[in-house]
Amino acid sequence: MNTDGIEFMPPGESAALRAGRWRAQRDYVLARSPFFARLWEGRRVPERLEDLPALPFCDKAMLRESQAAHPPFGDYLAAPPESVVRLHRTSGTTGQAMNIAQTRADAEQTAEVGARSFRAAGLAPGTLAVHCLNYQMWMGGVSDHLALEAAGATVVPFGVGDSQLLVRTILDLGVAAIHCTPSYPAALERTVAEHFPDLAPRDLGLKLALFGGEAGLDNPGFRARLEEVWGFAARNANYGVSDVFSNFASQCEANTDLHYLGADVLHAELIEPESGDPVPWQEGASGELVLTHLAREAQPLVRFRTGDVIAVTGTGPCACGRHAPRFRVLGRSDDMVVVRGINVFPTAVGGVIAGFDALSGEFRIRLRGSGPYDRLPVEAELADGAEATGTLAARVEDAIKSRVRASASVTLLPPAALPRTGGKTQRLIRED
Repeated sequence: MNTDGIEFMPPGESAALRAGRWRAQRDYVLARSPFFARLWEGRRVPERLEDLPALPFCDKAMLRESQAAHPPFGDYLAAPPESVVRLHRTSGTTGQAMNIAQTRADAEQTAEVGARSFRAAGLAPGTLAVHCLNYQMWMGGVSDHLALEAAGATVVPFGVGDSQLLVRTILDLGVAAIHCTPSYPAALERTVAEHFPDLAPRDLGLKLALFGGEAGLDNPGFRARLEEVWGFAARNANYGVSDVFSNFASQCEANTDLHYLGADVLHAELIEPESGDPVPWQEGASGELVLTHLAREAQPLVRFRTGDVIAVTGTGPCACGRHAPRFRVLGRSDDMVVVRGINVFPTAVGGVIAGFDALSGEFRIRLRGSGPYDRLPVEAELADGAEATGTLAARVEDAIKSRVRASASVTLLPPAALPRTGGKTQRLIRED
């Protein structure tokens, strides 16, 4: 079966493909992965995807131990080392950086599925697109570059750093699309204001912004501000889990939820984060995302706990014609903060912050100690030209209480007090 356009197929039409791929992958993993042979010892490994919950989970801590004992790739490397054509590293924002191996087939598959995401978000063949993610070993650099090419774009491989040169490059070449993190335009706005005083951000002429790597675009106020200031269409075009797959979900032009676009090579489950019990994949359900490779050579993973908590928002056909299910990311399970029994994700706080014109949208949650917490300590940055009136902090606290249902203590910071970055912005900071 040709998988071009598989996201447009009704689920029943792709079921046989997925079932066959799992049977082949199961046999491959059993024969070649010492890690899973050890994990599954004494268990019957199911032939049907529906029966995967009979197997134990694996998680990042287990993979770290494997790589420490069997460097550099761990004993879950199932392909011959000489077949590995590329090594990536994760960002290490949640612990020790991980080494990710890809064979040529893995790299081609990554580019193909990533291209689906960019096409769904509106990237048309021949579009001149500047790629502004870190190339320095991070998965999002080279892999997303090749996915942009596979989508038909003409790619400008810029990376991060030297924002003045980036502005000149966009102007000189007539770049139409940018691929970056949602927080990066704020850094570019400052560059334009300081070094190109005769220009406004929308004068750069960008028509499409493809975002990934961070939360933010689920906040309607934040998205609306980006589109107003820059004049481009802002699309959440790059959701992935570095240890598993660089980019397998994107919004389309008709919907702001994420389409799950890798179902032919990546099986998804939902579980209850604390108990690990299965949660049915149906509209309205929420839980932690668990992923299984269906066609992976170098480091195949089975029932990997991603730590991402998602909500399924649609399982029927979308107005764009895709049958791929839709979801939203609520947050990471390890970023969840319990405040007097209420589960709070930084993304929810960001949605409140984005609703205040007097705030820039930048914020940090700084937790001291291990809890429990009675109030959520939030640092919120003022927008340029805004003043910290006597009631602003209280109004933000009231809004967080109303929308997130958790008590907060808000500290207002001067404009530009919080750093901007071309990489991932860390919203939750834990201090001893």
